[in-house]
Amino acid sequence: MTETTKQTIALVDDDRNILASVQMTLEAEGYQVRTYTDGEQALQDLIARPVDLAVLDIKMPRMDGMELLQRLRARSSLPIIFLSSKDEEVDQLMGLRLGADDYITKPFSQRLLIERIRALLRRNEANRAEAAGEASGSLLVRGNLTLDEARHRSQWHEKDVPLTVTEFLLVKALAARPGLVKSRDQLIDAAYGDNIYVDDRTIDSHIKRVRKKFRQVDDDFNQIETLYGIGYRYKEE
Repeated sequence: MTETTKQTIALVDDDRNILASVQMTLEAEGYQVRTYTDGEQALQDLIARPVDLAVLDIKMPRMDGMELLQRLRARSSLPIIFLSSKDEEVDQLMGLRLGADDYITKPFSQRLLIERIRALLRRNEANRAEAAGEASGSLLVRGNLTLDEARHRSQWHEKDVPLTVTEFLLVKALAARPGLVKSRDQLIDAAYGDNIYVDDRTIDSHIKRVRKKFRQVDDDFNQIETLYGIGYRYKEE
């Protein structure tokens, strides 16, 4: 892999030991790595110099990971994984609601982090490559919904609805087969891949955020239906 084709990962954590250790591991895997010890520094630089993926710790000085996540999400669909302590379930769910694509609990295996990073980058690339490969197949239209995979663009009533990588893949999986019920396991496979385990509640949090985003454009949006104990489906128009 040449220097110009290396993907760049941002690590944001106030624990310098974790930063140094993870940076060394990721660089050994062929990634370029930029490290930050506080959220304000990271925000300024990531806006000026975008990366391919960011890993954010929650508890940091000056600007914590939650605020950084929220402010990054207001500007981009950058793939984001955030780190939380094992007992901070509320933080995990809040992070997903604010737009994180995935989370890992501390203490964590660096091998697990690498696999999650690879999976998220792979999903992002596959989503774009699939769209770029055939322009006629990159546009999915379902009534008032338009998903343009080539541009990673989602519209409702011709108004843009900014979605993260994970959110886009979930909407795509549901809208591709209107009326068909998708279980949480099927949606996990669609958004994360077959070999990644995430809790069912992760999907629920993503769906809540997707609905909120569409309702910011249209208060009456109700196309994604919940079938309690079964899963979700996209309602036919």
